[in-house]
Amino acid sequence: MILYAVPVGAGILAISPIPGADGAYSGDVQHLIEWKPSIVLSLVTAAELAEAGAAGLGQSLVDAGTRWEHMPIPDFGVPDGAFEVAWPYISAMARRAFMGGGRILVHCRGGCGRSGMVALRLMIESGEAPDDALDRLRAIRPCAVETDDQMRWALKARRAPAVFLRHGND
Repeated sequence: MILYAVPVGAGILAISPIPGADGAYSGDVQHLIEWKPSIVLSLVTAAELAEAGAAGLGQSLVDAGTRWEHMPIPDFGVPDGAFEVAWPYISAMARRAFMGGGRILVHCRGGCGRSGMVALRLMIESGEAPDDALDRLRAIRPCAVETDDQMRWALKARRAPAVFLRHGND
């Protein structure tokens, strides 16, 4: 399992395909647990989790001490009303984790569209300029954010105060 990671604040943001996408679910989950994410955001549907043999992903992560948030979005889709209601809390929690050096993983089925959309939104909400954030994200995962609707949703982000701008050794 490959994690496509980029520094955000004092932390790390990664996107990836669903654990088990290549048929190695147990190994993928072990790799993920060893990476020690603070939060994993699963953007796949329950059916996609089942198809990948990953129906137990949430419990495996929680048992390992990772916060798991299941926020399904249909493939090639954008967040629905329930997602939008939950998003301010999820975003604030992720930004606090970045400030403390935490690691956040966002995954969808292929690790491109949905995960790229949410990762880009988090980067912007953490204080990055949209164009810079997109360039950094696509430098590690060129397929990040696949549709115009996904890009529009990501770009609705409100940038945080400059206190969130630090990443790496800046």
